[in-house]
Amino acid sequence: MRDSSLTGLSTAAILDALPEAIYTTDAAGRIVFHNKAATELWGTHPKLGQTRYCGSVTLYTPQGSVLPHDRSPLAVALQERRANRGHEMAVERPDGTRVPVLAFPTPLFDEAGDLIGAVNMLVDLSDRKLADEDAQRYAAIVESSEDAILAKDLDGTIVSWNRGAERLFGYTADETVGRPVMMLIPLDRQDEEPRILARIRAGERIDHFETVRRRKDGSLIEISLTISPVKDASGRIIGASKIARDITERRRAEEQQHLLIREMDHRVKNLFTLACGLVSLSTRSAASASELSRDLLERLTSLARAHALTVPQTSQASARTSQVTTLHALISAILAPYDLAEPSGRPRTAVHGDDITIAGGAVTSFALLLHEFATNAAKYGALSTPMGTVTIDCAVDETRLCLTWTERGGPPTDRQKENTGFGYVLTNATVRGQLGGDIERDWQREGLSIRLTIARERLSA
Repeated sequence: MRDSSLTGLSTAAILDALPEAIYTTDAAGRIVFHNKAATELWGTHPKLGQTRYCGSVTLYTPQGSVLPHDRSPLAVALQERRANRGHEMAVERPDGTRVPVLAFPTPLFDEAGDLIGAVNMLVDLSDRKLADEDAQRYAAIVESSEDAILAKDLDGTIVSWNRGAERLFGYTADETVGRPVMMLIPLDRQDEEPRILARIRAGERIDHFETVRRRKDGSLIEISLTISPVKDASGRIIGASKIARDITERRRAEEQQHLLIREMDHRVKNLFTLACGLVSLSTRSAASASELSRDLLERLTSLARAHALTVPQTSQASARTSQVTTLHALISAILAPYDLAEPSGRPRTAVHGDDITIAGGAVTSFALLLHEFATNAAKYGALSTPMGTVTIDCAVDETRLCLTWTERGGPPTDRQKENTGFGYVLTNATVRGQLGGDIERDWQREGLSIRLTIARERLSA
């Protein structure tokens, strides 16, 4: 049964209803018909029977050069008497805007085979061009990103891999695309990928998932992952995109911050303990309240100066002006709060041997180390008693400094406590990590002896 509602429609009415620009010409290329979409595309009404090949004022090649009308795809189709479809060009409207189009001209012949004209369809590429430009822009952003960006399908197979991924994991795109993403996952974390894929299939986005992955050289790297579902045009989830960011430096900073907090706590507790010890020591030798006050103030002032030496300089100017001293001067400043004479009249601390200049960051590191020695001696060792003494012997040759710290006259040492405290950890980290040296402890019956060896070149670093 025929649809009577369509029977009476003319070909022109049907063509007018189509969304794409369609027009026809005679054998000489003169436009004899065009639909409404063509008028909207050109922005003007061509003169039927006069305007040739195209209704726009000017045509352009994809590269932006002027394209003469008699060399347009439709003109070529008429000249060569063959279809000339799929060529891109741009039509210019009267207001100067250019619209990219694809031309599909086809010559028309009568029953005798004679050329009678042509029909052309112009497909507006504006939306496609914008999509292509957006895709190119996004591709450029992905490729230039410092972060690793990769995509995988729902089977976990890698389908794209940017340069950031090359830098982070050490693999090139040729080595990864088409291979399972499990190649990056350590054996003890293989269960993560199935859980991630299950969440992606459910349409879930995963933000800042911190984990560990394996590089091409076998080393492990800590990363933060952001994973998003990838959908096709119909909205069906077909895979996932991953952004991986190296968080190694952040983790190191967090560990350093944790260490600094512990060090701060350690120092504050030590200062309170030392302050109490100084009060006790001053009380034993003071003959009056004024003498006690004066003696205690001197000790606390010296302690403050010694403590200041253990704090790193916070500006380049202050570092240049104050971070230079000598070994003997540094030792004397650190021990000044405890260096009051015994009842016999002898000083409680003594420095012997070679002297050497210390500069740069080594001043802070060395001061922190000596401050820890002195603090432990005041809390548990020779400086915790009125009769205890500390002797420091310094020997310097062309390559190294050897410092021997010897305590005498203190209470029995508690080796177990010394070995397990944070101060012990801090001391070893300073000697080996910051000064690149070595330290040996000898808990003798007479008192603790410490031997410290440091390369001379590290004392000015």
